[in-house]
Amino acid sequence: MKNTTRGSVAFAAAALVFGFTGCTQQVAGVSNGGIASATGLYPPHANPGECYAKVLRPAQYKTMSEKVLVNEGASNVRVIPARYGYKTEKVLVKEGGERLVTIPATYKTVTERVLVSPASERLVSSPAQYKTVTEKIMVSPASSAWKKGKGLQTKVNGRVTDINCLVKIPAKYKTITKRVLVRPATTKTIAIPAQYKTVTRRVVARPATVKRVPIASQYKTVKVKTIVEPAKTVKVPVPSKYTTVSKKVKVSNAHFVWQRVNCKSVYH
Repeated sequence: MKNTTRGSVAFAAAALVFGFTGCTQQVAGVSNGGIASATGLYPPHANPGECYAKVLRPAQYKTMSEKVLVNEGASNVRVIPARYGYKTEKVLVKEGGERLVTIPATYKTVTERVLVSPASERLVSSPAQYKTVTEKIMVSPASSAWKKGKGLQTKVNGRVTDINCLVKIPAKYKTITKRVLVRPATTKTIAIPAQYKTVTRRVVARPATVKRVPIASQYKTVKVKTIVEPAKTVKVPVPSKYTTVSKKVKVSNAHFVWQRVNCKSVYH
């Protein structure tokens, strides 16, 4: 059995190189169903009476254009120098300040009433006033006393030994002279009005003052060099460089296929 297999393989290899003797390839008009990938020793799904040739199909290539990077992109640092210009500028020559100006006082003559002596008060005393009067005064008041009576005029039944009479004694007066206060001593306040006089004098109408007079600063115009735009650095991009190259690209590898063919005879 092994010998038979080896013979079949050798036969297939010889057929690939030289083809079948007396067999004609049926390439034109053969459908896709007549070609199968030759992955085994025999074509699969073959029907009796059919012949197949194991054909080596060469690798397939196509030419393609490809963009290839030559230099990778980067960036360069470029220094842009400062840009200068000129402008006019006011420069201080002398600083301002101030000076003091004395304004003298002014005077005027006025007439005015001047107080000589202020108002005041003084006390005036009035002595007491008296008068002399005559006055009757009682020396002793009226009274009564028992006195012996005589000359009995009333008839009595018996002998009268003693007659006593209660006698009214009138009051006794005497006249005296005395000094009587008519008005007591008094003290009163008398207002003394103020005394004035009219005088003429020179007075200050406006006092002397000091005025501050500002002194303006002094300037001059000069031409000054100035930076219009400062120096700076910028990054300048450098684009990547490419080239187009043509290359042959394999589309498919070389491979064996079973191709259906017509044969006049078959080895037995």
